[in-house]
Amino acid sequence: MEVEDILAAAKAKNEHPFLILLDEIEDPHNLGSILRTADCTGAHGVIVPKRRSAAVTVTVSKTSAGAVEYVPVARVSNLGQTIDRLKEEGVWVVGTDVTAHEGVFGNGVFTGPVALVIGNENKGMGRLIREKCDVLIKLPMQGQINSLNASVAAGVVMYEVLRSRQAQE
Repeated sequence: MEVEDILAAAKAKNEHPFLILLDEIEDPHNLGSILRTADCTGAHGVIVPKRRSAAVTVTVSKTSAGAVEYVPVARVSNLGQTIDRLKEEGVWVVGTDVTAHEGVFGNGVFTGPVALVIGNENKGMGRLIREKCDVLIKLPMQGQINSLNASVAAGVVMYEVLRSRQAQE
């Protein structure tokens, strides 16, 4: 599966592209959970780098509850170049980062073509990927821990994309 195929599938449905970009998600359980939630929230596809990223394995398939059969996964050589190509197609690139100033809820960035970037479980997004994002958002935190598991955070934000799009209909 190629990124162009995912964009074409969104266009064929007459929908704004909704993509999930994973910046070095290494845990197969996280990848499986993200694929499951991507299917449930109507994402058109997931993009992962070929290196330093979990591959679609039996563990990923089990964790995804079969979503690997429905959610296209494109493996790319260079995530930064892929972001540049998506921007050329009019896709708004939204990164998740605990140091962001913009909150995830009600900010209006999710109703058009969007690519949501989720960073590595420990390091978050790489510097170059963070700099390529059009906007950085964060989830509100009140406890002593300042971040969520990558798949949980991805799920919360994916559901905000779905909520925002449904509210617009």
